[in-house]
Amino acid sequence: MRVFVAGATGAVGRRLVPQLVAAGHAVVALTRVQSRAAAIAAAGAEPAVGDVFNRDGLLAIVRAAVPDAIVHQLTDLPAAVNPRKLDETYERNNRVRREGTRNLLAAAVQSGVKRFVVQSMATWYRPEGGRLKSESDPLWSDGPEPIGEAVRTLATMETSVMRETPIGIVLRYGGFYGAGTWYGPGGDIARRMKSRGFPVIAQGAGITSFVHVDDAASAVVNALNARSSAVYNVVDDEPAPAAEWMPVYAAAIGAPRPLRVPAFVARLMIGKALTMWMTTMRGASNAKIAAELGWRPSHTTWRTGLAND
Repeated sequence: MRVFVAGATGAVGRRLVPQLVAAGHAVVALTRVQSRAAAIAAAGAEPAVGDVFNRDGLLAIVRAAVPDAIVHQLTDLPAAVNPRKLDETYERNNRVRREGTRNLLAAAVQSGVKRFVVQSMATWYRPEGGRLKSESDPLWSDGPEPIGEAVRTLATMETSVMRETPIGIVLRYGGFYGAGTWYGPGGDIARRMKSRGFPVIAQGAGITSFVHVDDAASAVVNALNARSSAVYNVVDDEPAPAAEWMPVYAAAIGAPRPLRVPAFVARLMIGKALTMWMTTMRGASNAKIAAELGWRPSHTTWRTGLAND
């Protein structure tokens, strides 16, 4: 299969391209930066230099690539997030998910692409009910701003992909860890944890489902075999509350045990929206993708994954 990858040099994309090549696919990989083309070629893919916001240029690039499938792994997230400027961070990423997705979908339709796989999130389910969410549970579209707008943008992106392509696959990923992520060596959360600037909030009841970037990439390889449109959670087997995973993560990266702060202090530090999200998050189930696509994470739990990364 000929696969066009947008976002080939991101944390997931860098792991994805070699896996696609190893699986026998011919890969054309998009990058905005000419200097990254050599790394793409070294991974066994054909580099294409262009900007997803340049609609006409993108249409021409995809048309020339003649892909059977498009994989959308594009995001626009900074290496470090300022919690007090969360609206600026989300607006940049929202633009990728709105305008970038529209342009990629237009390219797919124009070129007759049958399969479209898009990166989404399993961390923004509505925080109510049980601790573990399936794909049929509602997203947090009425969450506090700017989270609410980001979730609505995400939901629109998902709907567009499934409506406008013959086989549209939405992969809702858990929290990424591994090299090149905020949790990876030198990442933003790792630095904050080492300086005791990433505390457990209140009782640490917010639940996170994680996924290693290698497993995030392997889910795309599996998704290319899907026979119909679907939404899948891509997470490991052990969702965990912050009070449980944060001390283990701290120990794994050589950081001191995290502090614990009450919610009102967290609101002063990181704002109402992030505090509410981090204290009410729900985990996600990977049962559907395991049953329908046969995907299983090689890192079945963050406990061993974080320690061995």
